[in-house]
Amino acid sequence: MKKCYYLKTCSTCQRILKEWDLDESFDLQNIKTEPMTAAQVDEMIALAGSAEALFSRKAMKFRSLSLNEKDLSESDYRQWIIDEYTFLKRPVLINGNEIFIGNSKKVVEAAKASL
Repeated sequence: MKKCYYLKTCSTCQRILKEWDLDESFDLQNIKTEPMTAAQVDEMIALAGSAEALFSRKAMKFRSLSLNEKDLSESDYRQWIIDEYTFLKRPVLINGNEIFIGNSKKVVEAAKASL
């Protein structure tokens, strides 16, 4: 599978997608206009090893919903990602059995090398 989950309105996602220069074999999914399904989130969790690895604590809603004060379980992380696209670390690139999560320089470069 070749897939990229991103947010079209995010300048960081746009910059990274331009850097990756993905070919037409990749399925791009703007998670704001085309919400992720539970099955898609479960697939990402299986590749990542945990829902927490996909969860963004930098999201504005993380503090506004007082999630920073709660002890979240793996199923909580999963459900928040499904319910609110903003909690997914972006972008997420799936290239075969490899998954690259987030926008750190190291992850972006590893994903580019994988392509």
